[in-house]
Amino acid sequence: MPTVQDLARHLEAAAPLAYQESYDNAGLQCGLPEAEITGVLIALDCTPAVVAEAVRRGCNVVLCHHPVIFRPLKRLTGKGLVEQTIMAALRADVAIYAAHTNLDNVRQGVNAKLAAKLGLEKTRILAPQTGILARLTTYVPNRPEDQQADVAGRVLAALYAAGAGQVGDYKNCSFRQEGTGTFTLGAGTQPAIGVQDQATEVAEVRLEVLLPLHRQAAVLAALRQAHPYEEVAYELIKLENQHQEVGAGMVGELPEALSPAAFRQHLKAALGVPVVKYTSFEKDIKKVALCGGAGSFLTGTAVGVGADAYVTGDVKYHEFFAPEGRLMLCDVGHFESEQFTGEIFRDLLLARFGRTFAVLFAETPTNPVQYDC
Repeated sequence: MPTVQDLARHLEAAAPLAYQESYDNAGLQCGLPEAEITGVLIALDCTPAVVAEAVRRGCNVVLCHHPVIFRPLKRLTGKGLVEQTIMAALRADVAIYAAHTNLDNVRQGVNAKLAAKLGLEKTRILAPQTGILARLTTYVPNRPEDQQADVAGRVLAALYAAGAGQVGDYKNCSFRQEGTGTFTLGAGTQPAIGVQDQATEVAEVRLEVLLPLHRQAAVLAALRQAHPYEEVAYELIKLENQHQEVGAGMVGELPEALSPAAFRQHLKAALGVPVVKYTSFEKDIKKVALCGGAGSFLTGTAVGVGADAYVTGDVKYHEFFAPEGRLMLCDVGHFESEQFTGEIFRDLLLARFGRTFAVLFAETPTNPVQYDC
């Protein structure tokens, strides 16, 4: 049977923990990694009632979007909802796993799901992250006369398999440049090429690939394993380039422009929300930016990309002044903007584990906000 650790590895391959925001605490909240999974209950939030439902329905894992633990717990005495939830899970041997801003920040994450519900096309990340890419440069012997000795090809294949060479939707990307390497072999070396104590010149190929920084250890291990040299020369340089597949929010276009009133009705119907708080806007809505959860920090970014509307949740009173008439700011609610996250979890689990264990949606209501319409 798959274990909790298997589940964690699969989810973290899709939404690496390295992509979560600095304040976040995604990952395994409690539970034994080696425990075999009997069933997974999916919820946006985990509460004692959700844990009780998991037990009742034969699930020993709760998979949620919002972490239960944000700050370190110094004691467990049952004071407050966080401690009560963790204690209930520990008593029942229920593991809790959360995928939060790491799932928000990947290309096929929370915001992609919200964009799909709204029918947006030509979508892209609204605010791509920087500082999470690196460039790896290495040098391998060049032997074009020997088709069996495609060292560059073997090394690149190993780097690609370890997670390097991905640029947007393009895979196996690299740069090659021919040159000459020089070195003198010292005593005690066991060289693949050259003679000890003699200066050696070797026709080489310079290889360059991009990689996510969180894959650094795996990529360097693959490089050393595949490289023929005893001492592998390489350079690893952190880049400030934007990672177009990782970041906050999303922006896209409606198939057809809608009037502001029609767009608000579209929001209500697509998301099943009774209320939309919004700012005045006089033009038709075509280009739409969005961010699931509390996304008012991206209002200026949405304005900057020329969006006609920005959809998010948890907008404070004074934050509604920020657009200054340049777009329609729409607050559909925090829960409401993330309510489809469970579908992402379900699809990820079924793709990897099939029907090995039950994957269920929680029936316990966890939205603390109610509406009287």
